[in-house]
Amino acid sequence: MRVALCQMNAGADDVEANVATAERLLLEAADGGADLAALPEVFHYYGGAVRAREVAEPIPGPITDRLAAIARERRMWVLGGSIGEREADEGGHIFNTSTLFDRDGELRARYRKVHLFDVELDGQPPLRESALYAAGDDLVTQQVDEARVGMSICYDLRFPELYRGLMVLGAEMLTVPSAFTAVTGEAHWEVLLRARAIEDQCFVVAPAQWGPWGPPEDNRRTYGNSMVVDPWGRVLTRAPGDGDGVWFADLDLTELRRIRETLPVLRHRRLGTTC
Repeated sequence: MRVALCQMNAGADDVEANVATAERLLLEAADGGADLAALPEVFHYYGGAVRAREVAEPIPGPITDRLAAIARERRMWVLGGSIGEREADEGGHIFNTSTLFDRDGELRARYRKVHLFDVELDGQPPLRESALYAAGDDLVTQQVDEARVGMSICYDLRFPELYRGLMVLGAEMLTVPSAFTAVTGEAHWEVLLRARAIEDQCFVVAPAQWGPWGPPEDNRRTYGNSMVVDPWGRVLTRAPGDGDGVWFADLDLTELRRIRETLPVLRHRRLGTTC
């Protein structure tokens, strides 16, 4: 199975320009023979909460319809990174939602980010995702050709119990569309991706945003370095820290199953069905 990582920066207020970039990258992925092309977290817009609420959409909606059209026309699976899903609660919250479209353009899975990024990083204003987003509750997997895919988003990466739950549900590939901060990315991004791959013996597919976002005085950047990791923890492909583009990796599902047979740690678990 050939997967394509679509790396981009969505820090501009122009949602149409951001979505057009995403479409261009998806078409480049299709031209490269991708079976599955993956966009990063909030690829439509990454910025302030007021504007994020304004540009949130229902799912299905105009943005996801455009993803579905490419999936259908180019006969490939599309992981729609995530967008703000307008299904507000009484507090005006939206969901941070990842979508997955099949080769016919049908919406086959929808995952709402479970873990919300509320942090205070040195040299930057606090980040409070919980002020904008409501948390999801469900683990989501979907069969994609010969592999079952488990869905997650960005900050979820720090919670191994979520991925163990996805593996228990049959996942062999874990998707992690992200907008990881430059500060935490430099320290933790690669090691966390490789850890999730090794401990659950899964491929990890992690398309990411890169570069500045928000007011310049806030000094915020995302890390880039989109990555695919194999079940042995090897990095199969890695994008640079800066720049739009598409990076490909060919996943050998036979090798994954060989690893699970020769090192059967997943069968040796003793602490319950979800850990």
